[in-house]
Amino acid sequence: MALNSQLVSMEIGDDGIAIIRICNPPVNALTLSVIAGLREQYQEAVERNDVKAIVLTGDGKFCGGLDINIVEKVQKKGDTSLLPDASVQLVIDTIENGKKPSVAAIQGFALGGGLELALGCCARIATSRAEIGLPELKLGLIPGCGGTQRLPRLVGTSKAIEMLMSSKIITCEEGKELGIMDDVVSSEDLLTVSRLWALDIAEGQKARTNILQRTDKIEPIHESSAILEVARQKVLRTSPSMPHFKACLDVIEEGIISGGYAGVLKEDKVFRELILSKSARALLHVYFAERATSKVPGITDCNLKQRKIEKVAVIGGGLMGSGIATTLILNSIQVILKEINYDHLQKSLKSIEVNLHSVVQRGELLEEKMKKVFSLLKGVVDYEEFRNVDMVIEAVNEDVLLKQSIFEEIEKICPSHCILASNTSTIDLNVIGERTKSQDRIVGTHLFSPAHVMPLLEIIQMENTSKQVILDVLKFAKIIQKVPIVVQNCTGFAVNRTFFPYMQGAEILANLGVDIFRVDRVITDFGMRIGPFQLFDLSGYSVFLAVVKGFAAAFPDRTFQCPLVLLMVENGRTGKKDGRGYYLYKKGKSPEPDPSVLQIVKESRRLASIMPGGEPTSVTDQEIVEMMFFPVVNEACRVIEEGVVVRASDLDIASVHGMKFPSERGGIMYWADSIGAEYIYARLKSWSEAYGNFFKPSQFLEERATKGIPLADP
Repeated sequence: MALNSQLVSMEIGDDGIAIIRICNPPVNALTLSVIAGLREQYQEAVERNDVKAIVLTGDGKFCGGLDINIVEKVQKKGDTSLLPDASVQLVIDTIENGKKPSVAAIQGFALGGGLELALGCCARIATSRAEIGLPELKLGLIPGCGGTQRLPRLVGTSKAIEMLMSSKIITCEEGKELGIMDDVVSSEDLLTVSRLWALDIAEGQKARTNILQRTDKIEPIHESSAILEVARQKVLRTSPSMPHFKACLDVIEEGIISGGYAGVLKEDKVFRELILSKSARALLHVYFAERATSKVPGITDCNLKQRKIEKVAVIGGGLMGSGIATTLILNSIQVILKEINYDHLQKSLKSIEVNLHSVVQRGELLEEKMKKVFSLLKGVVDYEEFRNVDMVIEAVNEDVLLKQSIFEEIEKICPSHCILASNTSTIDLNVIGERTKSQDRIVGTHLFSPAHVMPLLEIIQMENTSKQVILDVLKFAKIIQKVPIVVQNCTGFAVNRTFFPYMQGAEILANLGVDIFRVDRVITDFGMRIGPFQLFDLSGYSVFLAVVKGFAAAFPDRTFQCPLVLLMVENGRTGKKDGRGYYLYKKGKSPEPDPSVLQIVKESRRLASIMPGGEPTSVTDQEIVEMMFFPVVNEACRVIEEGVVVRASDLDIASVHGMKFPSERGGIMYWADSIGAEYIYARLKSWSEAYGNFFKPSQFLEERATKGIPLADP
């Protein structure tokens, strides 16, 4: 017998088991209507004499959690009363403590509130490939339906903290090993086995468990408190501007000390407080902005069919090439890696093996699967194997003539459908492809180092690049688990061009007399992973000098010609690769500031001669942040005005995923709008009068400031 509502259906079998199914595609999100439907169907099942127990499942997928649009609406209106009371009324009163036992039958995924629904059930049966997790902390929130209380009661305090803090998604096979899942079965057997479990519980053959009342898996209070304190100290070090991490730990502790129900009540209260926090608003913006990047007007809306990219050739096995090859094979792409000779090839293959070992150590790849992944890679020293590839990614040194000759060669040997891509970060793609006749197939695929770790893929569209190629690379980005942004061809493209002033700002501060190590401390306190001077060391001085040369040619009026990096090179310093830059690098130790470098900085100040009156300039920490990032905002305004990016929020994603701008600040343009165009314009104008054209406000910024229009508005 079937009872149906539009979003939640119920089917009652002859065995007395009611199958309650969420039917809200594409992810079975918990909207207000779905939550109401679940309550109604549960009430109906409880009242019926022919129902012994309930199996809760979803149509195709189990449940993707609370509808994100509810969160967005609450934040826009500033009204938490719009949130449903799902934690107590639905999960505890209706499911967990209901008169009839429930078993969750999980396929596809159970994420966030979806997993919390399942944790309210007496048992959880899943398919092996289904995924589970509580990823709410990625959005500046904590689980809001008991996840902070039930997870520790299943896996222990330490493991629960690890899973919650990392927002880790795991397979149900792993979930069973941890004790989250009760059984893992085939898709075909899922409902049959779940029905049998439900019937056994109803008839007393299996125990009816209430996770919220369990304490057997939680470490003793003194041990749990010590574990929580270690986690708090780590959060203070790594995420000081993200209040939800500490809040999550506090809520877990409340449940351990005062009991699960008290923990649930505190969790609900804290969830409602956090949803209106600055960091939650910023992180939700990043969430929506990231999903918008794959929508490109004139490309994704013109009824083209995406072609498969199954075999890719990578030319050059250095740092970038080996990282790209690693990314591809990790995502089941066949790779042909070409090097100039066998010695270089062996080094490249070894680098990829090292990369794979690091992925295993991070717990992202099982060691027994590493050999299979590595078998997708074939090393070569000529172009013979290129005859049947779908795409070529050139990743050799930034040498124009070398790249031009490579593109001439691959055009001749690769099939006519093959995409010809370059990973260049500095050279004009028109120049790279000018000797070819296939400019409609040429595209930039700029990944960031290390390519197997950094999530951004900048797709550079030339004037002649076909729509089909851009569409194919967008799909390819999804396959290799990268976040794409499509940009137009220009000096530095979108990311490096926007953030070039960041490095120049650091040089200006140094030459104004500001301590370089203080600059790094202030910028890391702001939320960047490392400061600009340590970034100089990591990226290498020769790379930066090449970039400066290109920018000075393209934008001579606003490029600061600084002697500092040249002086570092002349003094035999090369950065991290040789252990000596602005910092000293010793294996197994954290980088240490090198006081002897201050003499080089002093000489740079003498040559640059920009200190007013020859005396060091006094600046506050806030001014350091502003002098570093307001020029970035200014250049971003030019990038938007010139149509280099599709939308302003693409630069937010570029800054977060490409330059590690703190995500809890929402990205560079979101952050700028939180400050206001008028203030940014006034500060830049003042500095431009004092220090020159580097700080001169762009016309776009001036217009927005004058008219009071947000910078990110279309």
